[in-house]
Amino acid sequence: MQSEETPARWQGLPSWLLTQTAHHAHRLVGDGFSSAGARGYHYRLLATLEDSGPASQAVLGRRSGIHLSDMVATVSELADRGLVERAPDPSDRRRNVISLTPAGSRQLRRLEERLAECQDELLAPLSPEDRQRLTELLSRLLDHHDRRAGAPGEPGR
Repeated sequence: MQSEETPARWQGLPSWLLTQTAHHAHRLVGDGFSSAGARGYHYRLLATLEDSGPASQAVLGRRSGIHLSDMVATVSELADRGLVERAPDPSDRRRNVISLTPAGSRQLRRLEERLAECQDELLAPLSPEDRQRLTELLSRLLDHHDRRAGAPGEPGR
């Protein structure tokens, strides 16, 4: 997104470079997921279920970083497609337990393939060593600021 109109004064600022790169990353990942009939929240919920197992919507929201108001819609979308299953919680019938279906596992594999392709496209000009170093540096920055703010990161964005 650097152009002749972008003042040189901020073209070298790390914050500006991160923001511009984040725009490209968001577009690439969004397009990749869209090509598989999904959204980022779908990936995050399916991956959370695979990693952590069945849970209530509230627990899944905390684990995945998806706000409860978005979680309800995301669960409904995935349940309508047979990718997750809702069942009454035996310990509290007012609550549902959400679990991953075999079709959900297959969709997660497709989304992981798309995500890997997006990462490759985003990082195309970097060598494997540069990619590793960039990931380490970004992780260090995020960890530092999350600790200071007391906020968890949001995977899959």
